[in-house]
Amino acid sequence: MGGETTTTGGTTMAGSATVQVYSHDSLGDILVDAEGMTLYMFEADTKGAGASTCNGSCAGAWPPLVASDPTAGDGVTAKLTTFERENGDAQVAANGWPLYGYAGDENPGDANGQGVDGFGAEWYVLAPDGTPKEGDEMTTTTTSGGGGATTTTSSGGGGYGGSDY
Repeated sequence: MGGETTTTGGTTMAGSATVQVYSHDSLGDILVDAEGMTLYMFEADTKGAGASTCNGSCAGAWPPLVASDPTAGDGVTAKLTTFERENGDAQVAANGWPLYGYAGDENPGDANGQGVDGFGAEWYVLAPDGTPKEGDEMTTTTTSGGGGATTTTSSGGGGYGGSDY
């Protein structure tokens, strides 16, 4: 299996995935994949359930991190596990949260998916221990309408408030 590369509706990995820590300017230390691409959790998923609620077009926009034998890089303290997706792929979870990339992130270290409300719930980056980073560290909102997509990013000062949280 050593040199086998897998591409199955998720992030392409050679045999296994390495989850690493990246120091983001606005978000602090966050989990990234072996290529430095930011990893996210989906609030619609249930922590520790061993299942993903993101399939079909959701998985196209938020590709699951798939690997049969994930390894933790330096500084990753979250327990890495896998579970079987509906299509048979093994998806990686950190501290019980299924991990996903984001199609809107173009370069290593991008975190354009942070705080996005899409496919029925919000998406957040994770700390090295697998805890979601919610709150006012950075807010990104993406909407699409008649004139195309609009993305607004702000850091600090804002945040989430009200009785919804």
